Amino acid sequence: MKSLLSLLFSLLLVSFNAQNIYSKAYGSPKDIPVIFIHGGPGGNATLFEGTTAQKLADKGFYVILYDRRGEGRSKDGNASMTFKESFQDLNGIYEAYGIKKANILAHSFGGIIGTLFTGQFPEKVNSLTLAGALFSQQETYNHILKRAKERFKDDSSKLKEIYEIESLSKNSADYRKRCYNIASDMNFFTMPSPTSESQQLRKEYESGEFYTANFRNPESPLKFYKNEVQNNLNNTAILKKIKQQGVPIFAIYGKDDGIFSEKQLNDMKTIVGKKHFKVVDNCSHYLFVDQQDEFLQFISLHLK
Repeated sequence: MKSLLSLLFSLLLVSFNAQNIYSKAYGSPKDIPVIFIHGGPGGNATLFEGTTAQKLADKGFYVILYDRRGEGRSKDGNASMTFKESFQDLNGIYEAYGIKKANILAHSFGGIIGTLFTGQFPEKVNSLTLAGALFSQQETYNHILKRAKERFKDDSSKLKEIYEIESLSKNSADYRKRCYNIASDMNFFTMPSPTSESQQLRKEYESGEFYTANFRNPESPLKFYKNEVQNNLNNTAILKKIKQQGVPIFAIYGKDDGIFSEKQLNDMKTIVGKKHFKVVDNCSHYLFVDQQDEFLQFISLHLK
């Protein structure tokens, strides 16, 4: 009864103090705290929650996830989508769940937020784990477009599209969106050889409650690029600073995640250290679904 009241109190705090932000905890508050930061802008934590959160909790972690303000299930038409707002949301999660220090687990664009948050509040972070996380954004866009030119060298209409993208402002929502659309056309986010386990995870997710809650707000990226000055970042220097401050950084990437170049992965390995870095075979952007067992093993190995 006491634990139930505690949970209800936490949820109330999240509701009243964090702008009606959706959040949920899995596991025991006595276990190692892990806060998951989803991708975006415009994304949500439904895929991670529906496939992986409980399984990570079963490994001995107190897993907290949430949808950022104005994204997913945290609907808010007044959200500004700035990093400052993201930090307010994340600090609200710490307060609501009574956590002083946590392990940050950040996926995709969430890696940008997790890195900036850790750099600003290192005293609140036990470790930072980057999972398929962005860190040098322009390098990613350049890599996507370079690969696209190679892939579509004999397709005049596609080449025209690529050149149009290159002519756009590098600090615009349209540039980002069209780069990732091209990446999708090349199946950069798709697991090359789906395993029976990954297919089952996808099937269960798509037939369950979390898939029906997979709301993606198309206004979020537009607001982000309108309101946030820092919108095309290279966080390499910040990651090095975090490491110097004594906060461990771990990084796990899919070998077949086409949005990252070999150079970027080598750069990340150099920053975090060989023992803190892993590339997973037959795995793309959504590591916790593509190769869930290896993903969970990596987290358990390094965060315990």
